Amino acid sequence: MKRIRILFIGLTLSAGFAGTQAQVAQPGRLLASNCFQCHGTNGKGPGFDAIAGKSVGEIYTKLKEFQAGKEGNGIMAKHALGYTDQQMQALDKWLSTQQ
Repeated sequence: MKRIRILFIGLTLSAGFAGTQAQVAQPGRLLASNCFQCHGTNGKGPGFDAIAGKSVGEIYTKLKEFQAGKEGNGIMAKHALGYTDQQMQALDKWLSTQQ
């Protein structure tokens, strides 16, 4: 009986911790961390085009153009090929919230 109670408490704590982590995670933020070297932290900074604060759909559309080869065969085309539609939508939505 004591083992079952300890197991139940452990599972309850694990489930609560996982739920807390899921609430804290921001969709797209982790994906956007791949962009910082060229586009700066949170999509703004010196260097290449600023990608923060674009309207929802703008980044997604641009990434789809890169995937289709409409923007050539540069590094962004290679990056875009690594994302699913769902990932690009999450990235687009998160970057649109950045000032």
